[in-house]
Amino acid sequence: MGKILAIANQKGGVGKTTTSVNLAASLTVTRKNVLLIDMDPQGNATMGSGVDKSALDLSVYELLTDRAEVDAVLVRPEDTDYDLLPSNGDLVAAEVELMNVENREIRLRMIVESLRDKYDFIVIDCPPSLNMLTINALVAADGVVIPMQCEYYALEGLSALMDTIRAIQERINPDLKIEGILRTMYDPRNKLTSEVNGQLFNYFGDAVYRTVVPRNVRLAEAPSYGKPVIKYDRQSRGAIAYLALAGEMLRRHDEAATALS
Repeated sequence: MGKILAIANQKGGVGKTTTSVNLAASLTVTRKNVLLIDMDPQGNATMGSGVDKSALDLSVYELLTDRAEVDAVLVRPEDTDYDLLPSNGDLVAAEVELMNVENREIRLRMIVESLRDKYDFIVIDCPPSLNMLTINALVAADGVVIPMQCEYYALEGLSALMDTIRAIQERINPDLKIEGILRTMYDPRNKLTSEVNGQLFNYFGDAVYRTVVPRNVRLAEAPSYGKPVIKYDRQSRGAIAYLALAGEMLRRHDEAATALS
């Protein structure tokens, strides 16, 4: 049974889509079967995977509003080894439409449950806001990966996200867990980085990934070429970081499975 991960943070510019695309790509290197779902109307994960969002006939919008089946929407981008459920600006309308339909919070969960047995990992890229699309992703997920920069305002935003996660745990998805906190655009020379680091480890402990993603030019360039960074420059520090993250994540899952057996 596949693991469903929501990559979420309502603060923009923290590397959320970068993490979604590159984690999906890095997990395929370990021979995992991966699906990436773009739940952001900006369609950045779609474009970053090499799919032209403006040329889509069908997208996640049609899935959420029962206008299309999964097989009709699913694509395999040319320069990736994962499957993609793409998105574009049409998804803005889905949020409005979902407000007036029954079971609006569980629309995505019904879709991914039908796909869970086909994939080892399903990675969901959430929009940078706590809206109905993000709620759908959190309700569908087993775990939340939270990318964040080590800066003051990031901690403030994290508090709001934690409140939302707790509310969803209490109301709809009691099995939802914090999968991990990922430190992005990491600069160890910055004094504030050290201070925020300390607070993260004090509050979240082992939930903070040991892997950090540094600021990296090649990582920033890769989306403009429609490729994950491991396809653009596998030797770059950004590619190495996301491969390390995939490895750390798999080790955690193996350890958790061993503990349960």
